[in-house]
Amino acid sequence: MKHPLLFLTALVGLTACDAQVESRREAVPAAENPAPAQAADPLVASGPAATVRPDVDVNLQYAASVVQLDPLIRQGDATVKLMGTGGGDPAMNGLYTYVAFFHSPAEGWRVFRVGDFLSYRVLSEAPGRVDIEVEESVMNAATGMISGQKRRLILGWTVAPDGSPPAGVTVTPAQ
Repeated sequence: MKHPLLFLTALVGLTACDAQVESRREAVPAAENPAPAQAADPLVASGPAATVRPDVDVNLQYAASVVQLDPLIRQGDATVKLMGTGGGDPAMNGLYTYVAFFHSPAEGWRVFRVGDFLSYRVLSEAPGRVDIEVEESVMNAATGMISGQKRRLILGWTVAPDGSPPAGVTVTPAQ
């Protein structure tokens, strides 16, 4: 494959499926739910089927673990996204959360780990900044009991005049 980074980027975008959307749809008032799509006539095969085999590239394993993807659209010419990968203990967080900046086709993405949460939600965005709310599990050291908490964080970075990715990202607690 001539462009593995392009393929990997496309795959990451396609793998950011949300398996819980149906359970949340039931919680939304019926007036706010979109009408179900009309059933279309099934397609009719017009040639022989091609069999696709699994790809064993280890990078694709990482890409397939992306469970949440939020493109940040207010970053000027920079391509920036917030993403979460599954892989930790879901009872005690497990959504490894990153902010990633596209550098170039040759260099790929510059990725910064923001934290390990149960979930995150984008609250607002401006150039060089995204505000998020995170939900996380915390353990009381004295009792060993696990409880949940919500926090708000400001992710910030310096926007370079040439559009290059930042050297660092700050994570600041917020109200």
